[in-house]
Amino acid sequence: MSAPVLAATEKNIFRKTNAHNGRRVCITPANSSMRHLAYSRIILNTSKPTESFSTAERETGLICLSGEAIVSVEGKEITLAQRDAMYIPRDSTVKIATKTSADLAEFSCDVANRYPVQVVRASEIAKDAGLQFTTGSPGCTRHLQMLLAKNIQAGRLIAGITQADPGNWTSWPPHEHAAMLEEIYVYFDMPEPAYGIQLVYNDTLNPELVTVVRDGDAVLIPSGYHPNVSVPGHRICFLWAMAAHREVEDRQFGVVNVQPGFNQGPTGLEAGQAGRKK
Repeated sequence: MSAPVLAATEKNIFRKTNAHNGRRVCITPANSSMRHLAYSRIILNTSKPTESFSTAERETGLICLSGEAIVSVEGKEITLAQRDAMYIPRDSTVKIATKTSADLAEFSCDVANRYPVQVVRASEIAKDAGLQFTTGSPGCTRHLQMLLAKNIQAGRLIAGITQADPGNWTSWPPHEHAAMLEEIYVYFDMPEPAYGIQLVYNDTLNPELVTVVRDGDAVLIPSGYHPNVSVPGHRICFLWAMAAHREVEDRQFGVVNVQPGFNQGPTGLEAGQAGRKK
């Protein structure tokens, strides 16, 4: 009886997606429960200083996690530094290079339409209280950066970063948005011995996923409530990327259903909704 439970526990998690050089396509609709969303990790250094790829029918977002990368697309060269992001349209040829080192997360979704190249600077995000904000309450305080959200034009993709205070919960109160959006969490900037606990469940008695998460792990959330918590003394930090099921129409941040019993107050996501400022 234990084997099927183990398979179910592990089916929506990909471990150590940052353990390589170059570009690795980690998660796609072909190898996972995602309908639209894909995730790749690009790690460049002196032994592997460049990568090239085509976006084909997929809009693509790049988020620079560390180092500095030079992205060439549509005849332009754009330098991305830490926490900068970039939106690249479908049907593009992309080259990424570094003079030192760079670690980038790449998220993509299939889209029918083509939207323009857009660059998002972390320094500009920091000036906007609707794009970078602290939310929650004691025990669930976290800090959000909305990198590829209401600030850009896109078809399906929304992405950003959440960092919790040590020992705190995030995605709290537990909420879900499966009718509109699927999601991937990618844990980063969590050096050993830091770790967290991730839950994904539609039914609290039979959760789809309850697991330890560490730096480099990626969790898939096709549906269900998805809270997580860091261990005392260590923070939890993760990228989140969502894909709207209906292009443009469902591309909305913060429109969620809170788990019954936990819906007495705000969701903590209000500042990030379109048209809202904290």
